[in-house]
Amino acid sequence: MKSDNIFRAVQSTLIYLERGDEYLMLHRTKKENDLNHDKWIGVGGKFEPNESPEECMLRETREETGLTLTRWRYRGLVTFVSDRWETEYMHLFTADRWTGAPRECDEGELQWVKKSAVPSLPLWEGDKLFLRLLASDEPFFSLKLEYEGDTLVRAAWNGVPVPKEMQP
Repeated sequence: MKSDNIFRAVQSTLIYLERGDEYLMLHRTKKENDLNHDKWIGVGGKFEPNESPEECMLRETREETGLTLTRWRYRGLVTFVSDRWETEYMHLFTADRWTGAPRECDEGELQWVKKSAVPSLPLWEGDKLFLRLLASDEPFFSLKLEYEGDTLVRAAWNGVPVPKEMQP
């Protein structure tokens, strides 16, 4: 049966490079019309045709930082639902080994930030949830984040609603 309502979603990766008690963070300040403008996030981006999550993660890290990852972990899948943007499936990774030296990024400023200081940066509210899961070394997880505008209105971790009092 043919449907006129074709479901479309963006596939992306997000990578947090770890150096001891620090993450390499990207302060998104350089791109025009950037939904992440002025936010601090890891590095990453959208899939190119026929890429796997790992291929996208490796390419985006190389493009944004100049680094070639040599050890990483696939940590989870984050589903973003918004009243403004397309649904996005973000494949979340951490990495702790690489070769090369960081270079300037054309999307913003790269900076090593103490993990304990990251939650006080301008972040999406939902990012604080998955950063907690990374910090507690949760096994592979699924996190669904629903936004109205810039406001997180619902979250579910492994299919179970996250109570409002546990949300950031």
